Amino acid sequence: MSDLRSPIAAFLRKQRFLVLDGGLATELEGQGLDLLDPLWSAKALIECPDRIRSVHLDYLRAGADVVTTASYQATIPGLMARGLTAASAARTIRSSVDLAKQARDEFLAGGAAPRLPPLIAGSIGSYGAYLHDGSEFRGDYRRTEREFKAFHRPRLEQLVEAGADLIACETMPSRREVAALVDLIDARGDTSAWVSFTARDEEAICDGSLFADCVAELARASAIVAVGLNCTPVERIAPLLERAGAAARQPFVVYPNAGGTFEAKTGQWIGDPHAETIPGAAARWYELGARMIGGCCRTGPRTIEAIRANR
Repeated sequence: MSDLRSPIAAFLRKQRFLVLDGGLATELEGQGLDLLDPLWSAKALIECPDRIRSVHLDYLRAGADVVTTASYQATIPGLMARGLTAASAARTIRSSVDLAKQARDEFLAGGAAPRLPPLIAGSIGSYGAYLHDGSEFRGDYRRTEREFKAFHRPRLEQLVEAGADLIACETMPSRREVAALVDLIDARGDTSAWVSFTARDEEAICDGSLFADCVAELARASAIVAVGLNCTPVERIAPLLERAGAAARQPFVVYPNAGGTFEAKTGQWIGDPHAETIPGAAARWYELGARMIGGCCRTGPRTIEAIRANR
């Protein structure tokens, strides 16, 4: 992708890497919001949108160059199952971008230290996230290319039209699903995206495909500005990047979770979090080609602040 289509290029001319935000649901739950719901964090888009705007602002103040919208689990069918019409579901998805814009405007108006205006990444979760059964950590669902495109197209359209600076295709466990989604994005010609997979071990993503093969496949995608991993334990990241480095044509994007195992039935993470290990590992990930670094589940503004300090 040329610099003209890459929103991250200007940042990389001024700094070593972009700092991403951390867990949105983690912060919302910390405020007492019950997210044991098929919509997960997207529930807040309907019930308490100001809390989402507030979390975005916290991450910007912590040093994030990118904030990711609360649309990870906001899909047209998922929102319609809650009782929304198709039109109101589309407006709800668009509102996720509006809330991030409001937070950015407030941050920039607050006299922040001079830096490039932060980017807004429109989040697109996998079909497995919509199922709300932990499938994004297994990749064991099967759909045709046409079905994947029909599922992802409406949300993609709403996020782009609402003004997201780029798209975050995140927590992706399926190589086939990513191929269909990236084809949709490439065909538009008016936006760029990153793709981040979930990994089951130090070699493969959750559907069993080798991460290095996925990276090589995406090297041909003109709209993809970064490829990498999220919601994957810290200790798996470096081995995966090492194995895929020779195949990479785009920089890596990395934002691991703080460790533990996600229990789909209860919607809870089991095991102690170790978010403090992420900032220390960032230097190694940078050496391996990561140019976008942040945190995922069970990380918060303190983690992002520490990453920024190490940048």
